[in-house]
Amino acid sequence: MTTTINLPIAITLGDPAGIGPEIIVKAYRDAPDQTQGCLVVGDLATLRRAARVVAGEGIVMPVAVLDGVQDLVNCPPRCIPLLQIGQAETRAAPEPVPFGQLSARAGQLAGDCVVWAANAALRGEVAALVTAPLNKAALSLAGAPHNAFAGHTDMLQALAAAHTRQSIAELPVRMMLANDELRVVLVSIHLSLRDALAAVTVDNVLQSLLITHRSLLAMLGRAPRIGVAGLNPHAGEGGLFGLEELEIIAPAIAAAKAQGLWVSDVLAPDTVFMRARAKGDQPGEFDVVLAMYHDQGLIPVKYLGIEKGVNVTLGLPLVRTSPDHGTAFDIAGTGRADASSLMEAIRVARQLCNR
Repeated sequence: MTTTINLPIAITLGDPAGIGPEIIVKAYRDAPDQTQGCLVVGDLATLRRAARVVAGEGIVMPVAVLDGVQDLVNCPPRCIPLLQIGQAETRAAPEPVPFGQLSARAGQLAGDCVVWAANAALRGEVAALVTAPLNKAALSLAGAPHNAFAGHTDMLQALAAAHTRQSIAELPVRMMLANDELRVVLVSIHLSLRDALAAVTVDNVLQSLLITHRSLLAMLGRAPRIGVAGLNPHAGEGGLFGLEELEIIAPAIAAAKAQGLWVSDVLAPDTVFMRARAKGDQPGEFDVVLAMYHDQGLIPVKYLGIEKGVNVTLGLPLVRTSPDHGTAFDIAGTGRADASSLMEAIRVARQLCNR
């Protein structure tokens, strides 16, 4: 995918009852170079409240409301540029939703921000999306159309498919979690474990390998080395602990290799992540690991440091990254939220736009 970094990067508000607005303010305060050329898609009252929380007894960062994306160039320095969603600045803005509480109103605003930003990216008005965390339960409470989606990935996939006049099945996407030490792509995302096991099919594994190869080829500028985690203990131990490796994963790997991909054989899931881990200047054995289900892949990445983790959606006709954490309702409004993962997501989005 080729995108011009001369266009702005859109940062969506996330759930207004969570830490998203606070980490956005902290990113603008602490990393002005990183956030230059970015704008926030959100809500004025919510962002101003977050700025007060972050400032404490200090100086509150001002929020500059833009009339459109094109006005970002005129935004004063040391201001947070905002595109207001839903509530016009000229009308009396409602009070922000309470911190740390599920609500339909919060889910509606969070979802509306994502829809606006995604459509702007698909129209070529912004270079990329960086999405602050939303709450899936709040999204469900918001009702149609947002309750049709389990989260960002499903929503972005549906919007992109509609824009490109494809069915959702014709636009498969995958989640990649990455930090400085490890990259992991998931065959399935938000499914129950029972459903996730059923999703381990030859077609899904092969599709995941192909999406991973295409996306990492663009990111790295070379063919990626893909390590493949088995599903069962010890990768099935030759069929003693399950046949999925022999009957499903290995045939998918063979099909990928036949198409010229650099893919490992099926590897024991309890060691493949260590083999792929980069340590300082020493690269890992693999550029990325394909994990068979959500927790198998995300636990090792998050264990290495959630504050630097970034979620990248692969397969979309746009660049989308996000922090590798949730809404953290328990600390929302305290000013204690760490903005490191958001700042890393902005950095990665900018990097991908330059490819």
